[in-house]
Amino acid sequence: MASVKCPKCGAAVAIDAGTKFTKCTFCGSEIYIDRSGAGFYYIIPFAVRENDAIGIFRRWAAGPSRVKDLDRKAEIASVKSAYFPVYMFKRKINGREQVFVEPAASTTLPGLHQLKIPAGDLKIFDATFDKGGAELINPDIEMLSYLNNLPGERVEQALVFFPIWKIDYIFEGKKYNVIIDGSSGEVFSSIFPSRSSIGYMLVAIAGFIAFVGEGLLATFNLSIALMLMGITLIGVFLAALVVARRM
Repeated sequence: MASVKCPKCGAAVAIDAGTKFTKCTFCGSEIYIDRSGAGFYYIIPFAVRENDAIGIFRRWAAGPSRVKDLDRKAEIASVKSAYFPVYMFKRKINGREQVFVEPAASTTLPGLHQLKIPAGDLKIFDATFDKGGAELINPDIEMLSYLNNLPGERVEQALVFFPIWKIDYIFEGKKYNVIIDGSSGEVFSSIFPSRSSIGYMLVAIAGFIAFVGEGLLATFNLSIALMLMGITLIGVFLAALVVARRM
């Protein structure tokens, strides 16, 4: 039977062939075994609590690109906390250390390819860490698949469990979801109910036609044309305001 050294206490830990995860029998540290040589792994505690995550979602839903009243009309179906696995690669490039983050689990959830490791928040994941009921998503992508494509000299490589909130919500009978970064509160969503641009396009077309007609009229009677242009300008502004309030 093979063995590895615990990265935390240095004790020899026996492992079977093909083992991916094990626990040190001496200090209780969780150990991640990878062919590329990764050692212990980290976890980032939640800084954003459930109520805060819901509040962040509501503020995001009230944004200008979202459909009107989404913040009030969206029905939250579920709120789930999870730790999503990513690989953290520290490399030295031209004398400077750079950090690369890649997903360690396959997923279709939005934003999980854009996570950033916050400085100073990494905790060694051992038996004393309280997950607080959050789901721990196991990796299914080998670290080795990224290593050959990374530049520079290796400094550190590790598996990091990243805190996320997954909020499923329903709007007009259709289900959507958002991901909220549990450390920074950043919101990720690839598909959401957005404001329609049809109303604005109709207002713009009507205003354009009116201005063209008034431009032609100006060749015959400039004063009347200018007066009509002023009226058109006010009309376009008011029409756009109505569209913004209703859509």
